[in-house]
Amino acid sequence: MKNFLVVLFTVFTIFYCHSQILKQKIPDKLVVLTFDDAPASQYSVVAPMLKEYGFGATFFVCEFPPNYKDSTLYMNWRQIKALDNMGFEVANHTRTHANVSKLTQTEFNAELEYIENKCDSLGIAKPQNFAYPGYGLNALTLEFLQKKEYTFARAGGSRAYDPLVDHPYLIPSWATDAENKKEIMTSLDQAKNGKIVVLTLHGVPDIEHPWVNTPPALFREYLQYLSDHNYKVISLRQLQAYIDADEAKGIISPDLKKKLSN
Repeated sequence: MKNFLVVLFTVFTIFYCHSQILKQKIPDKLVVLTFDDAPASQYSVVAPMLKEYGFGATFFVCEFPPNYKDSTLYMNWRQIKALDNMGFEVANHTRTHANVSKLTQTEFNAELEYIENKCDSLGIAKPQNFAYPGYGLNALTLEFLQKKEYTFARAGGSRAYDPLVDHPYLIPSWATDAENKKEIMTSLDQAKNGKIVVLTLHGVPDIEHPWVNTPPALFREYLQYLSDHNYKVISLRQLQAYIDADEAKGIISPDLKKKLSN
């Protein structure tokens, strides 16, 4: 009898958590595309390709020091506004690509609020999602994000996102570069059984940071594969249609022992 009650309690707990966190079933082949650092090619190359395929995406923008004013390297705010006009999500990557694990709450807020205020001045919706620059994070960072009422935060870790296990502020992702095509193609197979594949990209190409460069031809190959195989490709913001982040934060404890960088 005791064992039966334990099993019954376990089943009830799993069902309860499942029903509270998920607004609807996670479909197979669900992929989230995210782009970091605001290199110029995200406007000139990435956005037109995404529009061609009808895919959603999130752009985590910052003013990358020291060369963010160089329009051959980085987007200006007029171009970032154009991404918003195209229907893409503009999200927060801090003003200066700061390692937020080393910031006080006041410094953290200032970094985020600079991007928020820039968005507000241009009529861009207030950023509600965040990506950790350089994957720097700690427990305090999660508390700061909660106080700022952010919805999701993306990290690394090279594994699929399980909304019933992974805290909404510790969403794992794979990062693309010019050499890891096999890894990325293999990762897409994990978008099933309630798990979501999140990809992190930088420039296409990335001139100033070649170690995170994704060649345009390779990027198009990824998009064509996703299209040919009927993947649903969305922004991080669009995950709110599937996941109740507030409920997840109340149920799932952050696990900072997992790999969270790429």
